[in-house]
Amino acid sequence: MENLPHDWLALLALVFVLGLKHGFDPDHLATIDGLTRFNAANHKPRLSRWSGLLFSLGHGAVVMAVAVMVGVVARRWEVPGWVEDLGAWVSILFLLALGAVNLAAVFRAAPGQVVRMVGLKGRWLGKLSQASHPALIACVGALFALSFDTLSQTALFSLAASSMAGWMLSAALGMVFMLGMIATDGINGLWISRLLNHAD
Repeated sequence: MENLPHDWLALLALVFVLGLKHGFDPDHLATIDGLTRFNAANHKPRLSRWSGLLFSLGHGAVVMAVAVMVGVVARRWEVPGWVEDLGAWVSILFLLALGAVNLAAVFRAAPGQVVRMVGLKGRWLGKLSQASHPALIACVGALFALSFDTLSQTALFSLAASSMAGWMLSAALGMVFMLGMIATDGINGLWISRLLNHAD
């Protein structure tokens, strides 16, 4: 306990709130909505109710793995100064490329036509939102965790934690982040399932 920062409870609260916020990301909301609706339509009400939780468990497993890995590696490795500049340029170029691809898709679409989502998530989302087994739903969540947003957030709080108290604090923060995400994703799945039940 002496290695922990004085305000470690504030750090835990911040990471929990980041997990809550992450669960409200549009890709989480849309995917959990799709999984819940698909399973409700296929007469799997129990799976429909728990789609958000299962998605979040898969997502959280990747977060935990990255948090522990970064926590262990960070103790033995010092980040070179050029990494910050490289990260900024990669983000800028990636966002410009993504914007250009999406803009091209809009211009290719006929007037009044719904524009299909572009990118790996966009291409696979239709197929992934039809997962009807708990393990598959968790795998969908794990695949969604392999995004820049999730990995960069996890790496950031894991680096901060490992510099303060080692890999165990990184793992604890990963768990707290996952719990925040489970809260919002789980409630989302339950809520959508309940709405669908009342709509019948």
